[in-house]
Amino acid sequence: MHEIEPYYNWQHIYVSEEDERSPFYGAEHSQFEYTDTIYNYYIHPQWDFFGSKNLYLKVLMADYEEGYAIIEMIGEWNDAVENDIMTLKREVLEAFMNEGIYKFILIAENVLNFHSGDRDYYEELHEELSDGEGWIICLNMPEQTQYDFKGARLNQFIELMELDNWRVYKPYHLFKKIDETLSKRLS
Repeated sequence: MHEIEPYYNWQHIYVSEEDERSPFYGAEHSQFEYTDTIYNYYIHPQWDFFGSKNLYLKVLMADYEEGYAIIEMIGEWNDAVENDIMTLKREVLEAFMNEGIYKFILIAENVLNFHSGDRDYYEELHEELSDGEGWIICLNMPEQTQYDFKGARLNQFIELMELDNWRVYKPYHLFKKIDETLSKRLS
């Protein structure tokens, strides 16, 4: 796990640590010291801690003009014990929502497990994003993780999508592709 880095090819466009409106503004990362772990496995130091014991993330892009954010995640999403959706919503998503961002792409290909809990925060998040004409999707969640996510029927609040080659897009083009796909489904 220590070799899995957050996607870094957009850093010439956006760096969350340099964005005064980001909840991670001013965060410092070592390139050499591995201190954070997920189940006793060290993870790359570029991942950001947001309050969850076993789920970390990296904001890859926040575009305040277009109103979207792209966030990559790694670890275990555990609502049963840790209520990770509440922590994610309160500590990260709401900070961006307060800045006018209501469309979120969560890249979940490194989310290896999911344990469901209450649906309340999913419903609340869905309503708040819908009121702002927004949405939230999980991109490329592994099949076994999707199974548990769908089993809890949470995909009615957070859409699951597959796009294997998302890295070939610039952030804006990835956002537009997903936004258009969602618009077609809803119309």
